[in-house]
Amino acid sequence: MRLALTREISPAIAHCELTHLEREAIDVDRARTQHAAYEACLRDAGCRVERLAALPDMVDAVFIEDTAVVFDEIAIITRPGAASRRAETAGVADALRKYRPLYQMESPATADGGDVLVVGHQVLVGRSSRTNDAGIDEMRRVLTPFGYQVVAIEVRGCLHLKSAATAVGDDLVLMNRAWLPSLPPGPFHSFDRIDVHPKEPWAANALRVGDRIVYPTSFPHTLERLRRRGLHVATVDATEVAKAEGGVTCCSLILGIRSFAPEP
Repeated sequence: MRLALTREISPAIAHCELTHLEREAIDVDRARTQHAAYEACLRDAGCRVERLAALPDMVDAVFIEDTAVVFDEIAIITRPGAASRRAETAGVADALRKYRPLYQMESPATADGGDVLVVGHQVLVGRSSRTNDAGIDEMRRVLTPFGYQVVAIEVRGCLHLKSAATAVGDDLVLMNRAWLPSLPPGPFHSFDRIDVHPKEPWAANALRVGDRIVYPTSFPHTLERLRRRGLHVATVDATEVAKAEGGVTCCSLILGIRSFAPEP
């Protein structure tokens, strides 16, 4: 069974951190309705959903992906690049310690989970305004003993690596090449690729859950490209979190549930 950790929408989400978007009004009630439908989609995909509470001042807490990166062997609790978000990690660590041994990032490292794309045993980490070299080096040090290869990638024009590329298959990546290193060579050269439609630059964020792809309704042209490749796509309305610079990967942490006895 898979577990999906999610977090509630803050009533103050309108005050979220923004880097590449102009601030727009966010309808909190609509955002909560959309988030509940997203959670229902995760259940339909075979996940047990566990929603965590958020304190009122945690305006970005719904974007739970940024607070941890979970592998079969370990969960890395990040040190988010925005200082305003660092209080979010304690609650996520408490939820994850039942399922994984934990590693806590320390200063001067910063990293957002949205910058970490795992494809097999390759861990592609975006060097961005939220993830620094110290954070990348720390992930490399923690993950190399488990057989993972950590590769740093420059991110340009968007907040996180997963705004520019996400895995939609074992070796298949959905991507916006304009926000990534040129091909070839580049770290994505060995993967099969689906390009976003030119009219939909923000369309590269998709969430793979088993054999299902959770995807926003906002990008119909890219959605058609995914379906033409034979992918099983389940669509969700995510317009309100998109105003907060979020996507479908941002709003959950997906992990396989396995037996693990944490240290007393």
